[in-house]
Amino acid sequence: MEEKANQEPAQEKKKPFGGEAYALLHDLVTILVIVTLCFTFLIRLVGVSGTSMVPTLHERDYLLVQSNFNLRSVKAGDVVVLLVPSYTDEPIVKRVIATEGQTVNIDFAEGKVYVDDVLLDEPYVNEYELYHYTTFRDYQDGLDYPVTVPKDCIFVLGDNRGVSADSRVGSIGTVDTRRIVGKAHFIVFPFTRIGRVKGS
Repeated sequence: MEEKANQEPAQEKKKPFGGEAYALLHDLVTILVIVTLCFTFLIRLVGVSGTSMVPTLHERDYLLVQSNFNLRSVKAGDVVVLLVPSYTDEPIVKRVIATEGQTVNIDFAEGKVYVDDVLLDEPYVNEYELYHYTTFRDYQDGLDYPVTVPKDCIFVLGDNRGVSADSRVGSIGTVDTRRIVGKAHFIVFPFTRIGRVKGS
C-alpha cells in the first residue's frame, strides 16, 4: 500500500514554560555579570559633587571614567577620580598638575602655578577665582613650597581654585596613585552637557 505523498509534518514539541523561564533567567544573569565586570574593570559611572571643578565640571554631572584596573598611567592635565580617606570617604574629582619627580610651586598672590619652573597655561581654570588662591595654612595644615612630588604620587588641583580642597590641603597633599579610582573621559549626563572632559 502506497504511503500518502502529503503527510502532515509532525508537530513540534512545545518547551515547558519552566524551561523558557530558566533560559531567560540564565540570559539575564549572564548579561548582569558582563555589565558588572565591565563597570568594575573597564569603566565606571561617577557623579560630581560640589563646585571645585567649575567651569569644567558642574555638580550632578555624571562622568564616564576609565577604571584604574586598566589605567596604565596618568599625566598632567588628566581629570581623575580619587579616594583619599584621610580627607573624606567620598570620591573627589581633581586635575593632575604634576606627577612623580616634578616640582610644583604656586604664586598665591598672582594665582599662578609653576611645574619645574615653567608657568602652566591653564585655560580650564575658573578665571574669576584666579586671585583667590589660599595656602590653607590659616585654618588647617598646608604644604611647604616648592613641593617635589614623591614616587608613585600625583599633585592635584581643582579648576575652581578659590573653593577647591586639593593637594594644597595637608590632609590630601600629594596623592598616592593607588588612590586613583579612574580617569574621567566623558560627561554623559545631563544630556545638555554631553561631551569630552576638557583637557583629559
